[in-house]
Amino acid sequence: MNLVKFSDWISKALMILAAAWTVAISVLVLANIIGRGAFDFPIHGTAEMVAASIVIIVFLQVGYAIRSRSMLKADFLVTRFPSGVQRVLLAVGYLLGVAFFLMIITGGWQESIASFVEGEFEGEGALRVPSWPARWTVLLGSALAMINYGVMAYLDIFRPELLDSEVPEDSIPGAPGP
Repeated sequence: MNLVKFSDWISKALMILAAAWTVAISVLVLANIIGRGAFDFPIHGTAEMVAASIVIIVFLQVGYAIRSRSMLKADFLVTRFPSGVQRVLLAVGYLLGVAFFLMIITGGWQESIASFVEGEFEGEGALRVPSWPARWTVLLGSALAMINYGVMAYLDIFRPELLDSEVPEDSIPGAPGP
């Protein structure tokens, strides 16, 4: 399996996991609201679980957002440039994306390790939620984002599909002749 297909598969799988997690959190919030209003029986720790889950959901989806070209970009000016200039600007944008997520990883690496080793928790009172799953999801999501920016750079700048389509069929071994 090549890197592009692997990246796509992982990105889609994490996006599906994030969607399922979002549904579960929505059900939890709804149950908490109904429990509070109708039965005077709240689900303790809902706020803490939702707060931790938001970060996890976002970073589970970031790789898919990049790969599906859903990340925010303002290309209203770039599209007016010639193809060569557009490719250079794409390369700069992808490098900036890689640099951004690399800074997140380098800035959060030590805290993530410490959070796991020391058993750090968030929240007070009814429920204390461990911090390390959110911290490690940020790191893993950022690593996948870097990989996906690399994949996008490869596909958009080098355009391998164009290279494959430019090769005449009769020069491909085993291809049917004219």
